[in-house]
Amino acid sequence: MIAGNRSINYLRISVTDRCNFRCRYCVPSSPFSVIEHQKIARYEEILKITRLACELGITKIRITGGEPFVRKGIFSLLRKLCALDALEDISITTNGSLLTQDKIKELGKMGIKRLNFSLDTLDPAKFISITGRDKFHRVWDSIMNAHQLGISPIKINTVALGGFNDDEIEAIAGLTLKYPFHIRFIEYMPMGNSEVEKKQQILTRQIQDKIISTLGPLVPVEKGKNDGPAKKFKLAGAKGIVGFITPISSHFCSECNRLRLTARGTLRPCLLNNYEKDILSPLRRGASDRKLKSIIKSTLVHKPLFHCLNDPKAGNIPISHMTSIGG
Repeated sequence: MIAGNRSINYLRISVTDRCNFRCRYCVPSSPFSVIEHQKIARYEEILKITRLACELGITKIRITGGEPFVRKGIFSLLRKLCALDALEDISITTNGSLLTQDKIKELGKMGIKRLNFSLDTLDPAKFISITGRDKFHRVWDSIMNAHQLGISPIKINTVALGGFNDDEIEAIAGLTLKYPFHIRFIEYMPMGNSEVEKKQQILTRQIQDKIISTLGPLVPVEKGKNDGPAKKFKLAGAKGIVGFITPISSHFCSECNRLRLTARGTLRPCLLNNYEKDILSPLRRGASDRKLKSIIKSTLVHKPLFHCLNDPKAGNIPISHMTSIGG
């Protein structure tokens, strides 16, 4: 599929808006309602939409949430997705708290070799502060189990926040000296009404300066075939990679190759734009495969070449919180 001059081959699928964590930058500060069960896309519906997207050129998918492993029966969907011949790459983003060693083994047997873990601190007390849960050691055990069981690459996503974990940036980046992990620092995206203040945002240049001053130069690493928007670097003697995702300081919209399917069954061509198109309702009304494919293709007409997240005066700032979209 083509959007502008971009080839779209990547589908991110949110299977639920529910999560067992309450991360401050993700969940709204004000009370909110989860999506009603009957309005959530069923597994057979997700599978059909994915199959049609594959027929249009999708070759890579990532399963997200909320937290995907809170949804009952998720492994049944994963097995069926892994059986789709057109898919070259299947990965999962998770907080890791529900991943036992046996579940990680099962993922490996299916052919899922790539996991992204969300981890913003190496301090158990800070972990409770950011997530609202005392689960640091459970998450770290999951990361270590995945490493020992041969999951590769293991990516760790860290949102850098001033006054919270900015004093740990060097330690988190330093994990790459010991482990072959991909540590990715993500600039905080001010969307919805989270508890995080805009002034806590730390931009990539500041993060890089802290790493370089303590750990030494960051040497650029060439991107691979299935790599996303992260700009990758390596420290001298490191086993892993330090990456930076820069939606604020240097947006990568013109290179974006992804489409999102939300848990509500809407297609969203851009995370940082409010436009989305309902595909679940037509599917439930019995729309033909041809019609559903036309909905997928028409959604990409609205894929923007830039976002306005760092320019509030421009309008169209996303009002949805991250769990309702699938980050």
